[in-house]
Amino acid sequence: MLTKHAPKFAAATSCLVLAVSLCAQPATTPSARPETRSGTWVATWGASQQIPEPQNALPPEDLHDVTLRQIFHLSVGGTALRVHLSNVFGTDALHISSVHVAKPLSPSAPDVDVKTDRSLMFAGLTEVTIPPGAEFISDPLDYPIAPLSDLAVSFQVDRPPARQTGHPGSRATTWYLHGDQVSAATFVEPKHIDHWYQVGAIDVQAAPDAASIVALGDSITDGHGATTNGNDRWTDILARRLQAAPETRTIGVSNQGIGGNHLLTDGLGPNVLARFDRDVLAPAAVRWLIVFEGVNDLGGLARDGEVPPADHKALVARVIAAYLQIVTRAHAHGLRVYGATITPYVGSNYYHPSPLSEADRLAVNQWIRTPGNFDAVIDFDATLRDPAHPDQLLPAFDCGDHLHPSPAGYKAMAETIPLSLFAR
Repeated sequence: MLTKHAPKFAAATSCLVLAVSLCAQPATTPSARPETRSGTWVATWGASQQIPEPQNALPPEDLHDVTLRQIFHLSVGGTALRVHLSNVFGTDALHISSVHVAKPLSPSAPDVDVKTDRSLMFAGLTEVTIPPGAEFISDPLDYPIAPLSDLAVSFQVDRPPARQTGHPGSRATTWYLHGDQVSAATFVEPKHIDHWYQVGAIDVQAAPDAASIVALGDSITDGHGATTNGNDRWTDILARRLQAAPETRTIGVSNQGIGGNHLLTDGLGPNVLARFDRDVLAPAAVRWLIVFEGVNDLGGLARDGEVPPADHKALVARVIAAYLQIVTRAHAHGLRVYGATITPYVGSNYYHPSPLSEADRLAVNQWIRTPGNFDAVIDFDATLRDPAHPDQLLPAFDCGDHLHPSPAGYKAMAETIPLSLFAR
């Protein structure tokens, strides 16, 4: 009897499932439904988000009915794009009235080509409300864009965020003025500031084999000492090298450096292990990770006065343990992980490292260079150090503070990285 009635029961169940499915369909317009597209979404630009320090935050009085225009330098190109708006450190919902993209006329001015201006949509709407602690990704926009080109993103907010989310170390200018100016060809007498706000990533749709590299680091990855609006960080130059080689032209670079960042403690921005999921695992099509962190942990130990040798030994062990955590978590998601050696900083007036601190750096670098700890090693230390004084930066590669490289130093760093590391 069970066999006899089974077909009727199955048919009734199918009808019930179909009815429930039809009833559950949201009332959306066609433009709000997911699109079927070929190719791969890949991160072409990214910046780690944090709470801007008071001196780096926009004044709240400037954020009533304001339009911000920011320019981002992309790595890989594509046929379509989408923009990630971030409210990850906001304590209340953030309402954004409209968002437009356009091709800028210059990386150092707010002028755009109005013929390229397009509105971004969010579930088919031109406005979006982002919950606290969250980000929203725009709907895909057909928008062919060349590799190594710039993209202007303009958005309007009607009231200040409850707490701002941004990236202070932009080395790029943001322009802003009151009113709805998202599609304006230029901004007339705008205010400006050299920080980014509320934009966390940009993806493009590229070839099916497209993939991205995440550079996880501190101020040397963020680009302290690079040229404002010049796009000459080591990650920018790596992106140029990738585009110059036919076999790596579908690889994007996402810079996840934060100035003053630590492996072990919160400093400027969350510590590396706390931000790992958002900054390393979340970027679209990430396949490789370059880890270049640790100088702020090492330098900070004795910045205000020397500590016992046992404290130095314990710190080195904790730094290595953090590296192991990074490798373990990245490998669990199929990423290859490359360790970059920590560059010299003797002579720095900020850290004024002692011989014990230099010994810590050498010990950590020895561990990084040991085969099997990382999937490969990128020896930035060997590239930047002065052969006559290996505990110091080569003067030609020193921005002047004996801690951060100059643009020439960043170029040398990028040229150190073998492109064979990114073979498919």
